[in-house]
Amino acid sequence: MALATTDRPLHEIHDVALLDLDGVVYVGPDAVPHAREALEAAAGRGMGIAYLTNNASRRPEDVADHLRDLGMPVSGTEAVVTSAQAVARLIVDDIGPGEKVLVAGGVGLRHCLEEVGLVPVARLGDGVRAVVQGFSPDLTWADLAEASYAVHAGLPWYASNTDLTFPSARGTAPGNGSMVQAVANATGRAPRVAGKPERALFEETLARLRPGSPLMVGDRIDTDIDGAAAAGIDSLAVLTGVSSLQTVAATTAASRPTYVAPDLRGLLVDHPPVEIGRGDARCADAQVRHLDGSLEWDGSGEALHAVRAAIGLAWEIIDRGDTVPAVDHLLAVS
Repeated sequence: MALATTDRPLHEIHDVALLDLDGVVYVGPDAVPHAREALEAAAGRGMGIAYLTNNASRRPEDVADHLRDLGMPVSGTEAVVTSAQAVARLIVDDIGPGEKVLVAGGVGLRHCLEEVGLVPVARLGDGVRAVVQGFSPDLTWADLAEASYAVHAGLPWYASNTDLTFPSARGTAPGNGSMVQAVANATGRAPRVAGKPERALFEETLARLRPGSPLMVGDRIDTDIDGAAAAGIDSLAVLTGVSSLQTVAATTAASRPTYVAPDLRGLLVDHPPVEIGRGDARCADAQVRHLDGSLEWDGSGEALHAVRAAIGLAWEIIDRGDTVPAVDHLLAVS
């Protein structure tokens, strides 16, 4: 699978951008560089903007408020979809409204359970019908132990998502998946998962927005890009979060994004073809060469074009069975 080529900007080809949040739009309290300007421009040119996140710690209203504070275009809370909403829908569909659910998670998860008519509780007791985990920075050993007791008791177990890591302003931290893995280690069971790359979060989003040609925009290959592929949605991988240029370069065909760009400005431009030569690749005004196991760029041309050339050449190299070339240093040139 090669990178897709366009002769028009992505905002003209795709009617709605489905944006992951952490590592794409913001990191912690701060906006990702160029995110606000790019999204304002895309929205101003007619592209719908929606936000979907595996982070279940906050209410959708709080996420929308944070986005507005950062200057991001937000049409309303319907444009914000969280894995807490998706997992709440899974649970109520399985056990019905009015039932008690043990929660190892934060206010965002409890709020979404209440919205669909479920009753969140903090301890295992009579009448508890299910257990669910979602990310919270305040989660304790006691919370994980209570979830383990419920799982051991045979209750249906759900997780908002299984991201092992979480991008914070200080660096990479444990994500909900690491906490889920702790309960799995203690119980020998695995939960039913709602968030990316599973389909529930995508189905919740598509049912609300009904886009004609959506584009998933994410920073993680294992959740955003894999999830988009499973849902039959084109994807744009941006290099502002968890998955680096090296990670994208090393992907096999099933996990490759449709497009790749350094940041969200990739929504506003066309994506020219990549021409593969003998030991080099060219995309528009940028050329990348394969030298001693590494891809090298002299800095001439646009960074987006250099990234496309590097990814195209790296995929051609690994598809013929050779070692993945080193590429992570490439953007330092710009």
